[in-house]
Amino acid sequence: MGITVHFLRHGEVFNPEKILYGRQPGWYLSDRGQEMARTVAEWSKDLDLGAILVSPLQRAQETAAPVAKVHGLSIITDERLIEAANVFEGEKFEMGSGVLKHPKSWRHLTKPWVPSWGEPYEEQVARMLGALFAARDAANGKDAFCVSHQLPIWILRSAVEGRRMMHDPRKRECTLASVTSFHLDSEGMIEETSYAEPAKHLLPNK
Repeated sequence: MGITVHFLRHGEVFNPEKILYGRQPGWYLSDRGQEMARTVAEWSKDLDLGAILVSPLQRAQETAAPVAKVHGLSIITDERLIEAANVFEGEKFEMGSGVLKHPKSWRHLTKPWVPSWGEPYEEQVARMLGALFAARDAANGKDAFCVSHQLPIWILRSAVEGRRMMHDPRKRECTLASVTSFHLDSEGMIEETSYAEPAKHLLPNK
């Protein structure tokens, strides 16, 4: 029987201006985001966790804190779990508006399969796999938690499940405070995946 490494996406961020915050520091959870983090911590009580690895960004650290407290674990900050780099970081970014309506931005959209606007998908997969196996080893035979961001989690899952990297961002199955789980076999290799939304009742209306 193997173990499971759970990848938790951070909770809702206070971002009324709809800025693409990316890797910028200082973005913190909203009140609802804090409630999401507490909800996931409560959900996780049935898990036997041995390690929690977390992105260095504030929103991820805040999301991880209640889980770490419930399990009596110290947070291990892992740079590999950081958000994907993006040239539009810091801009107002919404489909059909914001930075995308300016012709000067279009040169960054020419190769969506890389993608040309940010960190290559292959690099995201490599670093996220590295974090997954580091969490596996740190947990010492127990399950592990990694707290990261939507795109890297989705790209890792897509790679494991054999999907192409290029995709419609609106169709990612990775909502706020969701848990994407990678189940490992007795040899410590990925065997299957599963997905849960412990804080589904707290998701904002679209």
